[in-house]
Amino acid sequence: MSTAVVVGGGIGGMAAAVALRARGWSVQVYEQASEIAEVGSGIGLWPNALRALDALGVGTAVRDSAIEEQSAGIRDARGRWLSRTDAATMRRRFGAPVMIHRAALLDILRAEVPDSVVRTGVAVESVDCDGTVTHAADTATADLIVGADGIRSVVRRAVCGEVSARYAGYTVWRAVVEIDRPLTEYGETWGRGARFGMVPLTDGRIYCFAVYNAPEHAPGTLAEVRARFAGWHDPIPALLAAADTNTVLHNDVYDLPALPTFTAGRVALLGDAAHAMTPNLGQGACQALEDAVVLARLANDPDGLARYDRERRPRTQMIARRSARIGAIGQLSARPLVALRDTALRLTPPSAPFRSLAPILDWTC
Repeated sequence: MSTAVVVGGGIGGMAAAVALRARGWSVQVYEQASEIAEVGSGIGLWPNALRALDALGVGTAVRDSAIEEQSAGIRDARGRWLSRTDAATMRRRFGAPVMIHRAALLDILRAEVPDSVVRTGVAVESVDCDGTVTHAADTATADLIVGADGIRSVVRRAVCGEVSARYAGYTVWRAVVEIDRPLTEYGETWGRGARFGMVPLTDGRIYCFAVYNAPEHAPGTLAEVRARFAGWHDPIPALLAAADTNTVLHNDVYDLPALPTFTAGRVALLGDAAHAMTPNLGQGACQALEDAVVLARLANDPDGLARYDRERRPRTQMIARRSARIGAIGQLSARPLVALRDTALRLTPPSAPFRSLAPILDWTC
């Protein structure tokens, strides 16, 4: 039986473990944290990701724990719609995207893997292309090493050497909140150098995020975020007022430059370790799920890792470039450019976004 070590127990790593085990591999997952857990935020799963989850055998469970997105679009800071998403057309053309809590998705994937497969508290120190993994307590060898250890990946050094993440120029605050009235309109709001997003979760709570231009590592407080968005349209101030200082998440946004390869020897990268991208297309985790399915499908072939690289690298890097461009447009701050952007959004035909999304959402296993 072929053996694999998956480094990283997040969504991509657990998906890889599920996919490889289904193909007959003996798998061990090494996770440096003391427990497998996800942060308290929501995640959008586009139709391409749902197809990957179907291939993993968990699509139904995910849909049962998720909520279908019904309303989306982009507004300006005063609440005027710049563009609307035609949910019915989206559903007919691609299938409906869903929203789920990240922890719920990880729990579903984790439930597919026996406890004996996952080793927590294991910090991998180095990986060799011959399939050797070194950590503080021991070394291990395997036929395949999967680097699913995120944007600061240790495994990536064996494939590409040192690669520095790039700061996108903006920071994000994320929270899951509950307010005392129902909402019927969701989506994003674009202002000058700042954006705000809100999406529903199954339990009636709302996942929201606030994004604004800032120097890298700039300190900030939730009170400052509330003040920054205080003049924006309802219910944005109310959502921020409901955010809990103890659970809100604050992270600068980074991506990776385009890597020359995702594989070397017996090592393959997936997810953020391979193609960390800005979140502007909502495709980061979706692409990690695709990676896991494709890697498992090809890994048994003699040239499987080379084929994985040829199949996944162009696609994920194309999506990363698009996401970065959308972020740059969304974060414009000069008044004339913002006015031009908003006018262009109002004049864009409703069919244009669907044409743009087709190369991404039409993916099948």
